[in-house]
Amino acid sequence: MNVPAIAAMTALLIASGCAGSSGRTVVQGTGPDDLLKLRAGPGLGYRVILGLPDDTRLVRRDCVTEVGQLWCRVSLAEARGVTGYVAADYLADR
Repeated sequence: MNVPAIAAMTALLIASGCAGSSGRTVVQGTGPDDLLKLRAGPGLGYRVILGLPDDTRLVRRDCVTEVGQLWCRVSLAEARGVTGYVAADYLADR
């Protein structure tokens, strides 16, 4: 397989993992007593900006894979200036 074909396939895989890009999404699956951490960058090593409970409305921007984990850049739907990264496993499109 040639390099452009590999690059194209990689781009498709990344895009499919973030199918709701630039769309409305909500936090889902954190549990009743837990919060999803909104981080300053895509990974556990970045500082936590704030915690988001289930059903928090977000606008998903783009997603990246870091150390095997898909992270999405998001902003709060009600406060677009608050942005950061969250693990994509806890996002659901609405």
